[in-house]
Amino acid sequence: MKGYSVEEQRQYVDGFRRFESRGIPIYIDGEKAEDEDWSKIFQIQEDGAFYMCDYIGSEEGTLTEIHFDRVYNR
Repeated sequence: MKGYSVEEQRQYVDGFRRFESRGIPIYIDGEKAEDEDWSKIFQIQEDGAFYMCDYIGSEEGTLTEIHFDRVYNR
């Protein structure tokens, strides 16, 4: 699996920060994303887990939240 370069990771996170600036909260493992949390979404954990992004929308079709949750490939 190809990893992301540091520059690609920065661009990816910058994109999500733009969502935050528009009032769309982002959660990692159920907690509001903090600067020190972003790097783990790019890593495969020792137990084989990785992070998957889920976009949460309203009934009107607008984006309301973004969640990154740990998943396992079994």
